[in-house]
Amino acid sequence: MSNDEYDSSFVADSLPAFISEAHEHIVVIEHLLLQLESNADDTELLDALFRSAHTIKGSAGMFGIDRVVAFTHHVETLLDLVRAGRKTLTPAIRTLLLQCNDQIRTLVNAAGDPPTEPAEALRLRDELVQRLRLEYGDVQGTSTTESCAPAPPVDSIPPRRWQVAVQFGPNTFCNGMDPLSILNYLRGVGTIVDLRCDVSAVPDLENIDPERCHLGFRFGLDTAAAQETIDSAFSFVHEDCVLDIIAPAEPEALAAAPPVSPIVDNAKPAPEAVSKARDGAGDENRFIRVEAERLDHVINLLGELVIASAGASLLARQSRQRSQIEANQQITSLVEEIRNGTLQLRMVPIGDTFARFRRVVRDTAAELGKDIALDVVGAETELDKSVVERIVDPLMHLVRNALDHGLETPAQRVSAGKPAKGTLTLAANHESGSILIRIIDDGRGIDRDKVLKRAWERGLIEQGVVPADQDILNLIFEAGFSTAEQITNLSGRGVGMDVVRRNIEALRGSVTLSSVSGRGACIEIRLPLTLAIIDGFLVGVGVSKFIIPLDSVIEVIESRGIDATPSLRGRRVVELRGRMLPVVDLRSLYALESSEPTRSSIVVIQASAVRFGVMVDLLLGQHQTVIKPLGRLLSGLRGISGSTILGNGEVALIIDVGALGDLAATTKTEERARAAPADR
Repeated sequence: MSNDEYDSSFVADSLPAFISEAHEHIVVIEHLLLQLESNADDTELLDALFRSAHTIKGSAGMFGIDRVVAFTHHVETLLDLVRAGRKTLTPAIRTLLLQCNDQIRTLVNAAGDPPTEPAEALRLRDELVQRLRLEYGDVQGTSTTESCAPAPPVDSIPPRRWQVAVQFGPNTFCNGMDPLSILNYLRGVGTIVDLRCDVSAVPDLENIDPERCHLGFRFGLDTAAAQETIDSAFSFVHEDCVLDIIAPAEPEALAAAPPVSPIVDNAKPAPEAVSKARDGAGDENRFIRVEAERLDHVINLLGELVIASAGASLLARQSRQRSQIEANQQITSLVEEIRNGTLQLRMVPIGDTFARFRRVVRDTAAELGKDIALDVVGAETELDKSVVERIVDPLMHLVRNALDHGLETPAQRVSAGKPAKGTLTLAANHESGSILIRIIDDGRGIDRDKVLKRAWERGLIEQGVVPADQDILNLIFEAGFSTAEQITNLSGRGVGMDVVRRNIEALRGSVTLSSVSGRGACIEIRLPLTLAIIDGFLVGVGVSKFIIPLDSVIEVIESRGIDATPSLRGRRVVELRGRMLPVVDLRSLYALESSEPTRSSIVVIQASAVRFGVMVDLLLGQHQTVIKPLGRLLSGLRGISGSTILGNGEVALIIDVGALGDLAATTKTEERARAAPADR
C-alpha cells in the first residue's frame, strides 16, 4: 500500500472518532465560556478553554481538515491573548467566541464533505474572522487595516530547516494515536527531509508486546511555520513522548544546510528499560468508545436472555427437581447481574443535558431584554442515554416557553415587587423507580381566566362551564391551544404543548403543570429510568396478568373491609391504619370477563405524592420484565405503559403507576361531573 493509500484509509477509518471527540471539546468550550461569565479571570478555566480549542485545531490538522485548522487558529490566537492577561474577556468577546464555537461545530460536521461551500457560509465565516482580527490585531501591534488584511502567503516567507527528534512512549497505540498520522500532519506544514526511523527501543521478538510503541524518528522539516505550529502536531502525545525541536541558527538557504544524521546507533536499550516500558501505566483508568448501535444490540439480546431464563426457571419449578431448580436460580442470579451491569453502561448524568440549556437561556434572555439566571439542581441524577436523547426537544420547548412568556422583563418584575433578575430552575431526582424532572420559573404564572376564555372561544368546553383549576391548566395541552396574543419566533405558551405531552407519553412518561398567578409555574415530567428492562411484581386478575414496577410497591394487604361496589372508573375505598386508601379494581376498570374470587389482595402503590391500592386476585412474585411497546390497538389504554412476554409465552401488561394514580385520586363526584356532558 502506498503512502497516499494509507493516508486516505487512515482518514476514512478515523474520521468518525475525530468528529466525536471534537464535538466533546466544542461542548466543553461552550460550558467554559458560560462559566467564565461569573468569573472572567479564572486562570484554570481560561487555560482549559485554550487547550480545548488547541486540541480541535491539532487533531483537525492531522486529518488534513484545513478549514477547521484555519478558522480555529484565529480563535486560538484571541484565547492565547486572553489567558496571558493581554486581553480582557468582555461580554462582547464571550458572545463572539460562542458564535465562533458554533462555526467550529458546523465545520466539524462538514469534515467529510467536499471543500466547496455555499457563498453564505463563506461570508459568515469571513465576517467572524474579521471580528476576531479586530479584537486581537491591536494587541499584537498591528493596525486595524493590517489586522483585517489576509495573512501573507507562506511561499513569501523564506522556509527554514528545523530538526525534530521524537521518541514515542509505550502507550501511544493504547491511547489511540498513530505516529504516522503525526508525520502526515507535518507534511502539510512543510517538507520532511532525511527521515530516519529509530528502532533501538524495539525489544527482542520473544519479548515484544504488539500493543506497545517502540518507535522514534529524527528528521528535518523545511517550513516557514513557527515552532508552536510544529509543536502542536504532537499535542496529543506530549505526555507520553520525548520531543526535541531544534530551531535553525539563522534563515540560511536550504542548500547550505548540513545533512541530518541518524538519531542514534541501533544499540539495544538496557533490559530494565524494556521491562519498565512494558509494565508502564497498566493500572490507569481507561475508557473505551462503543458505538451506540452495538450497545443497543447487546441490550436487545439481554432482553431475550431474560425471557429465556424466566422460561427455564418455570420449567425447573414444574419439574420439582431440586438440583435443576438450584442451577436455574444461579443462572437467574447471573443474568440479573449481567442485566444491571449492562444497563448501567447506558446511564448518563442528566446534568450534561441541562448544561446545554445555559447557552439557550443566555442568548434568549439577551434577545428578549431579560435578566434570567439558570439554576441546575440534581445534575448528577442518572438516566438511560436513549431516554436523554429523546427528552431534549420537549425540554427545549418548555425552557423556551418559560423564557419567552413565563418570565417578565426586569421593569415588569420590579413593578410587581420582585427582584429584577428572574430564575429558571431545572431540577432532577429519582423517585419511586422513575426520574422526576422539574422546569420551574418565578415568572407571572398562568392566567386561568385567560385560558378558560380561550377554551370557550375554541369550543373545547361549553360556554359558562367552569372546570376545576387543574382541569383548566390541562387545557394548555390540547392541540394548538395558545393564549399568546401573537406568536413569536421563540415559542408561545401552549403552542406545541400537545406535541410535548405526546413525546413524553411515548417514553412511558407523564407531564403535569401547576401554577400560582404572579408567582410562577412548574412543569413536572416523570420518566422511566430505562426503556429496556425493569424489576416488576407479577399479579393476576382472572386469566389476565399484569406487571407493577417493583420500586413503586409499598406493601400487600387483604381486601377485607373494601367497598362492595366500584365507582364508574373501577374505584373503591378501603381503610388502612385509620386512613382511607383509594383502590383501583382492575377487573372493573378494564371490563375483564371473569368472576370475582372469594379472596383477593390489594397491592399498595406509591406514585409521586399519591398512595393508592390495586385490587388483584393472585400474587405471583417478583419478575424481571423486558418492556415491549403496545400495539396500536392498545396504545390509548389508560394506566398501561407497555407489555412483556412471560416465561410460559403469555403476555402481561405493564402498569403505568402515574396514570393509574390519577385514576385512583379521582373522586366519585368528579367522575359524575366529567361523565355528565357525555350523558347529555
